[in-house]
Amino acid sequence: MSKRWIRQPERGSPFALRLIIWIALHVGRPVARTLLYPITLYFYLAAKEAREASRSYLARLWGTQPRGWQVMRHIHFFAATILDRVYFLTDRQVRLDIRIHGPELVLDLAAAGQGAILLGSHIGSFEVLRALGVNRKHLRLKILMDAAHNRTITRIFSELNPKISDTLIPLGAIDTLLRVNEALAGGCLVGILGDRVSDRDKVTRCQFLGADASFPAGPAILASVTKAPVILFLGLYRGGNRYDVFFEALRSPLDLGRRDRSVEIQRWTQRYADRLAFYLKQAPYNWFNFYDFWNKD
Repeated sequence: MSKRWIRQPERGSPFALRLIIWIALHVGRPVARTLLYPITLYFYLAAKEAREASRSYLARLWGTQPRGWQVMRHIHFFAATILDRVYFLTDRQVRLDIRIHGPELVLDLAAAGQGAILLGSHIGSFEVLRALGVNRKHLRLKILMDAAHNRTITRIFSELNPKISDTLIPLGAIDTLLRVNEALAGGCLVGILGDRVSDRDKVTRCQFLGADASFPAGPAILASVTKAPVILFLGLYRGGNRYDVFFEALRSPLDLGRRDRSVEIQRWTQRYADRLAFYLKQAPYNWFNFYDFWNKD
């Protein structure tokens, strides 16, 4: 997997982002959604790398070259989930149709006071978790995140809900593992996205949509070190106002001995990659890695 996502510049000015957020909150979702069409057209025309990455991904998934309107629809799905993040963060999900599959996996853990790793990806919306009434259901959430990327949009969304900063654990800090262990011991769900490689990550190669791609080894190592249960999470956007939320148990990695360490990491991560591919075939426009994912640089 290419690390070029790290070097992609942020698009969109803070003023434009704040204007759209103001419209979303004070005028309404229908009006705000109409703005997504010119925004989609702008990104389709101006963001060449993202456009070509979408085309490449859809071609791999379908086995045929997508048309221009299909690439634009892919970009539009991404824009729609960014808009809905405003409502998730401000607890305004009344008009969103959210269907939950497998909630007992996390509810049973919460009832037992047991922490777990919630393994997500850049597929659909991770923020839909906030629409499940996380606090009301006594599900405590911490998120491992590289806060240095997309600083502008992260800062603006943090202003919408200042409590967000309390849920973040920075990746790569000296005390990251200590804070993760404390959160798990306290019965928290610790969320981590397992499909992007950063400059400091160890990687493992997996088959994904018909070709080799690099995935971070970090989630497998973290699960092995903490001995915590691992739950796959996906919040798939179906269009309109509908989301399907899936929770699915993943077997934790075995103890990683020196001899079979890399083999076990690869096998475990391959299962994760296979499940991502399974869900993408059901919801193809939910893939939000807009760069050459298969480019090994």
